[in-house]
Order: sequence, then structure tokens, then C-alpha cells
Amino acid sequence: MAGTYTQIYIQYVFAVKGRQNLLQKPWREEVFKYMAGIIKNKNQKSIIVNGVADHVHVFVGFRPSMSVSNLIRDVKNNSSDFINDRQFLPYEFSWQDGYGAFSYAHSQMDAVYRYILNQEKHHRKKTFKEEYLEFLQKFEVEYNEKYLFDWLE
Repeated sequence: MAGTYTQIYIQYVFAVKGRQNLLQKPWREEVFKYMAGIIKNKNQKSIIVNGVADHVHVFVGFRPSMSVSNLIRDVKNNSSDFINDRQFLPYEFSWQDGYGAFSYAHSQMDAVYRYILNQEKHHRKKTFKEEYLEFLQKFEVEYNEKYLFDWLE
């Protein structure tokens, strides 16, 4: 849209169905690159995609040409198809329903980037559940834990 200027940064967080540790290191990076390509093809800016075996963080420079929910729906649908088409696993892969989406100021970009880049190190000390609940509390998102992801304890 001519004359429209935005600066919107969104971090998405979403999990493997059942919070299973299925995103295996030998092909995880390939999936993250594929997700970045999906984002780019949707005319959005992929800043970083990274995660660990059971969940992913996607940081996007967001253009309001589509909705926040439609972008992540497309990323999740297309990436699960990619994983299944490549037969990375001997059974069907899918993402859990739902996601978190958190907005940031331009001045926070470097810190968010480093945080997402260092997911492996970060999760040596903190579970995904602890991390996710901290996000919800930090961003003052009202929630009922009953409706959050299926947590593996």
C-alpha cells in the first residue's frame, strides 16, 4: 500500500504437538531455513528462526499486509508438510495448536535476536514451560493454564 510505513517486530513461539522432542539436530536447521523462506515469500522479513527439539522461536519484521495469525498458520502448515514430505520422521509430524506472539520495539531487536540464537544454551537451565509462562507474565497476557500447550513434565 503506497504511503504506508510500519515498524512492527513480532516474536512467535510455538511447540511440537504433544511437546515431543522431534526436531532433531541433523535436519532442524534445514527446517528453520525453510520457515525463513516461507516468511520471505509472504513478503515479511525473517530476522531469525531458531529453537530446540520441542519448540521454535520465529522473529519477524512484520508488514501489516497479512494478519499475525495467518502468517504463523502458513509457517506451521507449510513446515509440517515439508518435514513430512522429506520423511525426516517415520510417522506424521505436526505442530501443537496455538502459539504465542509478542511485540518488541526496534531498540530491543538485538537482545531478542541473541536470546533466540542461544536457545540451546538457554534451555539447559530453563524448561519450555518456564520460559513460556515468563513470556506471558512479562507481557501481561491473561491466560488459563488449562488452555496452554500440552506440557510434558
